Amino acid sequence: MNHTQDDRTLALAGIYQSVKLVQEIARKGSVPDVHISSLLETLFRFDANTVLDVYGDTSTVRQGLQILTDQLSGNKNSDYIEITRYAIQLLNLEKALKKSPGVMKTLSDELEKTEGKMEYFDPNHENIIASLADIYQQNISPLGAKLMIKGEANFLSQASNANKIRALLLAGIRSAVLWRQCGGSRWQLLFSRKDYLMSAQKILNQT
Repeated sequence: MNHTQDDRTLALAGIYQSVKLVQEIARKGSVPDVHISSLLETLFRFDANTVLDVYGDTSTVRQGLQILTDQLSGNKNSDYIEITRYAIQLLNLEKALKKSPGVMKTLSDELEKTEGKMEYFDPNHENIIASLADIYQQNISPLGAKLMIKGEANFLSQASNANKIRALLLAGIRSAVLWRQCGGSRWQLLFSRKDYLMSAQKILNQT
């Protein structure tokens, strides 16, 4: 399947959306449940026909698109620098995952098992989030350097927040895999910044 620039932009925005929510939980202790569930649902859309089908709607990654637009326009916001650092670390983990087909298979199996629980629970239910957090911790964390999330100690020390952060990082990995599948790469991003900016602005205007 041929993928468009909009496909790559949406997938990249998905990564940024994930780590933005991680940052908010670490700093403020909470984010709206609907924002979490919208991203976690992307983990269970195994047979999506298009990139947009994975996210359901462009509003799912609206914050990610806005951050991407601001950054590519030259905004030096310190919050964005931290978000970009997290995003790069996720891309590094995805690269390691690509080299580990056994881990990829395990991830797929574990996500299918977790999907079975969704007959009884919503995506943002603590049982689902705990399952996703465990999948991340057991399969993704060992692949590379541990992500050091900065924030308030009293928020980071809460088990529920730690689980949400890991579950969102797993969703970020999902977007990173999707981005690569759409033809995304470091070099391609470096030399196509204007294309990403124009695409992000267009999608935002349509959202």
